[in-house]
This record gives sequence, C-alpha cells and structure tokens, in this order.
Amino acid sequence: MVCTVEIYEKPKLNNPVLIEGLPGIGFVANIAALHLIYELKAKLFGEILSASFQDLAVITETGGTRSPINELYYYKRSDGGRDLIIWYGNTQALTTFGQYELCGRVLDIAGELGCRYMITLGGFKKEEVKETPEIYCAASDPETLNDALSLGAKIMVGEIFGVAGLLIGLAKLRDFRGFSLLVETLGMYPDANGARHALSFLSKFLDLNLDLSRLGVATEKTQKILESFGLARSVQEEKKKEEQKFRWFI
Repeated sequence: MVCTVEIYEKPKLNNPVLIEGLPGIGFVANIAALHLIYELKAKLFGEILSASFQDLAVITETGGTRSPINELYYYKRSDGGRDLIIWYGNTQALTTFGQYELCGRVLDIAGELGCRYMITLGGFKKEEVKETPEIYCAASDPETLNDALSLGAKIMVGEIFGVAGLLIGLAKLRDFRGFSLLVETLGMYPDANGARHALSFLSKFLDLNLDLSRLGVATEKTQKILESFGLARSVQEEKKKEEQKFRWFI
C-alpha cells in the first residue's frame, strides 16, 4: 500500500468547492472542518490510507484501534448554492513524496466530481494575537486573491508549509482556482477562537448560514484526538518545545 483510496459513493454535485481541513498550527483547520461536517450533516463518501501516515494506531475510548486516516465528505445545498467537498483527517503525510501523492489523489477525486475551486485552511503562528485575529491569504491567481481580500483578508508574505500551501501551488497545474486562508494563532493547542473566525469568513464567502454556538463540540473532539496522539500541550509547553518540528503540521 502506498496511498489507498476507498470511495463509497460518487455524489452528483453542483459546481462544488473543496475545503481542506487537515491538522496544522492551532488545529484551526481541523476544528473548522469538523464543525462544518457536524453542522451541515455532511456525508462521508471516501477514506484515504497512506504508507506516509504515522506508523501507529490510535486507541479509541472503547479500547479499539483506529489508523491515521483522511476522510472526504460532501454537502449538497438545497438553496441552489455551490455544494461542498470537505477534506478532513487526523494527519498529513510525513514525507514530501507522500504529501504530493496525497494532494494529487484528492485533486483527482475532486476533479471527477466537477470541482474546480478550493479553499485551504490553517493557522499563522504569532507571539501575540488579539481577540479578533488577523486573517491572511494567498491565492492561485490575482482574481481569486481579490475575492479573498474583498472580505478583509490580508496578503500572506512568506511560505505556507504542508497541504494548505501545496494544494494551492498545484491548483494551476490542475486547472483549479483557490486560496489559502490562514488565521493568526498562538500555537498548537486547539484554537477555537481562530476556527470561529475562519468559519465566519467561509460563511460570508460561500453564503452559508452557519451556527457557531456548538463549536465547542468540534473543539473537544479535536482535543481528544490530540491527546490520543500525545500532542495536547499548553502554549507555555509549546514555547519550550518550539524547536521540535512536526512535518505533518502546517
């Protein structure tokens, strides 16, 4: 097995948007994607296993095991708006080859479902963050960049590591458009506030009526995933260990 994809259903979608929400700094993307799945009652249609994922098993509350995995969900809108493909998981790939392969497989699947637009989510680590964090973006093309800037995002300067950056970089090669949305965050703990602002931005951009009052459910679930991987740390602990780099984080 290198990268195995199991598709349970091939839904017919209306001009769908792919939203990426894999683990990253502050776990902003993870919380936001999981809340979208819960809130919109999105349906699971595919699972991805890769030899580039961690070589471990996560123990469940009932004593069972669960492998590091990525999942694909879809949401069909009833109001005529664009449908969604939500890419969620408890890991990214650990190697450069694995990351490219993973992105390629997901883009293949999204393209087959008529998707030509993507939004990647992530955290942008800062030493200090206001209650209302700044939101930064980078895009596949000037027109798409202006779409994000018109809603108050700022231009990202520097590098975006991991799937959140790589996916946007591959967009032009696959005839996709899209942008990366990065929210300021203090670090690697589950940042519910950062996820809230990411979701607010998505809600405006995609004209979604999202209820954010139950965001705590997704945050608590993310915390349990962190604990199962032994990665639940406070901001203070993170500052002491900031020299440790995890390739599967953004």
